[in-house]
Amino acid sequence: MDARHDAPLWEPGPERIAASNLRRFMDDAGRRAGRRFADFAAVHRWSVEDRDAFWRLVWDWGRVIGEPGAVTIAGGDRMPGARFFPGARLNYAENLLRKRDGSDALVFRGEDKVRRRLSWAELYDQVSRLAQAMKADGIGPGDRVGGIVANMPEAIIGMLATSVLGAVWSSCSPDFGVKGVLDRFGQIEPKLMLAVDGYFYNGKAFDGIDKTREIAAALPSLKRTVIVPYIDSKTPLDALPNAQSYAAYIAPYAARDIEFARLPFNHPLYILYSSGTTGAPKCIIHGAGGALLKHIVEQQFHCDLKDGDRLFYFTTCGWMMWNWLASGLASGATLLLYDGSPFHPSGNALFDYADDERMTHFGTSAKYIDSVLKAGLEPVKTHKLSTVRYLSSTGSPLSPEGFDFVYRGIKRDLFLASISGGTDIMGCFVMGNPIGPVWRGEIAAPVLGMAVDVFRDDGSRAADDEKGELVCTRAFPSMPLGFWNDPGEVKYRAAYFERFPNIWCHGDYAARTRHGGFVIYGRSDAVLNPGGVRIGTAEIYRQVEQIPEVLESLVVAQEWQNDVRVVLFVKLRDGVTLDEALIKRINQQIRANASPRHVPARTIQVADIPRTKSGKIVELAVREVVHGRPVKNLEALANPEALAYFRDRTELRS
Repeated sequence: MDARHDAPLWEPGPERIAASNLRRFMDDAGRRAGRRFADFAAVHRWSVEDRDAFWRLVWDWGRVIGEPGAVTIAGGDRMPGARFFPGARLNYAENLLRKRDGSDALVFRGEDKVRRRLSWAELYDQVSRLAQAMKADGIGPGDRVGGIVANMPEAIIGMLATSVLGAVWSSCSPDFGVKGVLDRFGQIEPKLMLAVDGYFYNGKAFDGIDKTREIAAALPSLKRTVIVPYIDSKTPLDALPNAQSYAAYIAPYAARDIEFARLPFNHPLYILYSSGTTGAPKCIIHGAGGALLKHIVEQQFHCDLKDGDRLFYFTTCGWMMWNWLASGLASGATLLLYDGSPFHPSGNALFDYADDERMTHFGTSAKYIDSVLKAGLEPVKTHKLSTVRYLSSTGSPLSPEGFDFVYRGIKRDLFLASISGGTDIMGCFVMGNPIGPVWRGEIAAPVLGMAVDVFRDDGSRAADDEKGELVCTRAFPSMPLGFWNDPGEVKYRAAYFERFPNIWCHGDYAARTRHGGFVIYGRSDAVLNPGGVRIGTAEIYRQVEQIPEVLESLVVAQEWQNDVRVVLFVKLRDGVTLDEALIKRINQQIRANASPRHVPARTIQVADIPRTKSGKIVELAVREVVHGRPVKNLEALANPEALAYFRDRTELRS
């Protein structure tokens, strides 16, 4: 290892450690276990070895409202099949609406067009009124409520009102096309739908009424559509069957104390969706109790989220980080919501928001951090960011250079956490450790309660720094309840448990580090294998995107002469053309810092890189196009037109 990088980028001071939720939780756990936990590794070991004691303490620590029942885990050795708190009764919304005072619960910015805030009392009252209207409309336990919503207060209100009644919430971002929404809602058959009248992006308003009309007409299960005002669309609602404005829908109902339906721990709360880039999206069902406890662990222990903190995550309602963000209310945190482009009206929009609203927790993606770097922004020089003490990055691996930039260009005294998990578990496998050091390029630690490891192909445990499959060897509460319309759990079991029996195999290519952390090298199904050598795509991206002329890149394996070869596509800065000199510099960078095996056989310039709606590049879709095979679900992509740049490339014929 380079001596310059053999020291942590940041470490918490003794006072910060002592004041952390995690340190206090460790002390409580030690008293219950009759021993002292000296460090994170010790308490993590206990959390997976004595899961009964750990998850029972999480319930108590999180002051969960409800009845836990006498049993913590039944059938804990089965995966799937383990049942957590089988006798418990609770309501997710009740645990998020424990405050009713005049302080901020929700603050909202819709680019530079809309600003709003709701107090805890106002949020409670809005949920009360909407839940009454929905109940009068026949919505009850198990019914599905769909949301085509921006990341705005009504999305949170709609989800909470749904949970109050024991119904199931499922949301899409309003930029989804008609087919993209129907691919999802058509499977789960919602009874009621909340839809915004449009949305803003990059300063422009996009009307959504006509699209909603087409979607509603194609959903025979739908009994009511409620239109939420956002852009003040002038399109009349007349042609929308059984449609009402949000104001008219709740008008007959005055706020009153909410009657929360307390239901079993595993009562369905959410339906989330796989990206759907290789076929119809899988509908993943998550339970209320598992979501609540998992997010308490992640937010309070790993993010050090406390009552009164101000939590932000840059997300849409079509990404699981929105569901994760919503749970911050259970910790008494104010949610700072943002909808639209993070670069409108300028690249400082989110940093302005952080200063203006005293943000404590800044959540974003690795792509955003890289975009800030490429744009030449240095918030450390232009913003105070005095209240921001935690910065989180997910969506793709944060490169070591991304770590460097955060401390050089954003803030020097900051708890930086690269995190990784998935929609599949509505949470994380690996996250930050607020009482430990931040090491360059590493995700700090496994999440408490998660028996995370790395396996070789034969199912044996990989050594430190050896790449393999990211797995979880013991059951945990936020495992999906199953997939929608999956008799016998055939698809569910095939997705996670076929590779290694009774072991969750997540599909990430990863390695443990000597510091007790992890590095994610990309998705296993996108791993390159030239000459039988496995290469994670993130290893190449890290090198290529250090080249100043390169804005983004995407790499795939092309089938070639009874083997595969590495093909690199690059999106360059405006006015830059790929020439032999630039290709040579890219190859030298890769060869010197990765290996000769990583050097692409072909490097090709493209005008754009295709992404999912949540901003993840789609290596598998590009791989299909390169080989002349159809891409099964274009509606999953934010910019499907970009695939044309990869089709029939002459450079790939020789």
